Amino acid sequence: MKVQVCIGSSCHQRGSYKVMKRLKALVEENNLADRVTVCSAFCLGHCEDGVSVAVDDAVITGIGEGNTDELFRQYILEKL
Repeated sequence: MKVQVCIGSSCHQRGSYKVMKRLKALVEENNLADRVTVCSAFCLGHCEDGVSVAVDDAVITGIGEGNTDELFRQYILEKL
């Protein structure tokens, strides 16, 4: 599974690096490094909607420190 976190200007200002760091930590905590890759993407095309994260073909917007764990549970753990 490929997880891309937008690091474009808008998402960067809204904390995308913290989101990416937390997602990487969750992947490690759940021993999923062999099944889930977390990487950056320059722009996912949803600049007005908060930090954007693509999980395979689905783009989820409005992600921040407060809902990163929920994103991980709902879009990553439940789909594996």
